[in-house]
Amino acid sequence: MKWLVNIAARDKLTQTVKIVLVDDHSILLDGLKKLIEEDDMLSVVDAVGNVPDAIRAIDKHKPDLVITDYNLGPDDGLSLVQKSKRLFPDMKFIVLSMHDEAHLVKEILKEGVNGYVLKKDTKEELLEAIYAVRGGKMYMSTEINAMLVKSLYEPEEGKLLTAREREILKLIAQEYSNKMIAEELFISERTVETHRKNIFRKTKTGSLVGLIKFAYANNLI
Repeated sequence: MKWLVNIAARDKLTQTVKIVLVDDHSILLDGLKKLIEEDDMLSVVDAVGNVPDAIRAIDKHKPDLVITDYNLGPDDGLSLVQKSKRLFPDMKFIVLSMHDEAHLVKEILKEGVNGYVLKKDTKEELLEAIYAVRGGKMYMSTEINAMLVKSLYEPEEGKLLTAREREILKLIAQEYSNKMIAEELFISERTVETHRKNIFRKTKTGSLVGLIKFAYANNLI
């Protein structure tokens, strides 16, 4: 049924949809570009790997929408959305990410993102998102929708940090490196870095010393 809706939305278009892709993995960018351009109504006008290049690409091409990962090296997709929205308030964004944590998805959606799709979702799901967003609608993939509904009943809701973030914060306080944390918790260093950024953002601290002081003062560790 979803794919039928996608076809209907596609048929309403009178010109190709211009898209800018943002991901710091060049192999993934190449594959994503080829996948999207299999549809002759979609055109990838630029594919870049960081926030500054993305801003320049958006300014140059004035795309219909931007599809971005959340992890972008030293920066992140949330920063890209915030900076872009200040310059181009009507720009539409789809986040294509591996992250399915409720708190993170909600934080991103608050910045005016128009769609959220997981990297493990199908090609059809991504195309559905593209046509829905191009048509002025919000789009959350099936798994993201289910996760958001489930989060309404989670006891973690409303707390400053999630259980995983508090777990990582405790290890940061013990001077564990990202690699050590990843090995301790059996997750990737990339995931640790994402959690670390979220912890600093949520606690509004800018240094390790400030973070530890905040954590003890608020009984987070």
